[in-house]
Amino acid sequence: MKIKVAGVKKEKEEGITVAKLIEEEKVETPEYVTVTVNDEFLKSGTFEQTVLKDGDEVEFLYFMGGGR
Repeated sequence: MKIKVAGVKKEKEEGITVAKLIEEEKVETPEYVTVTVNDEFLKSGTFEQTVLKDGDEVEFLYFMGGGR
């Protein structure tokens, strides 16, 4: 199946979960990543159960603290 990961079209196996995608994409500090699928935020506890579908668009986001 074809999905888009961080704006790049990729071919992935059917039934891949968000957790497996994070592993395959070697996401840095996966414990701190926020994931959107088709612009919908996922709760971190659902990555193992969330199965991606053909045409999905996935983004990995990191929120940084800081400021003054």
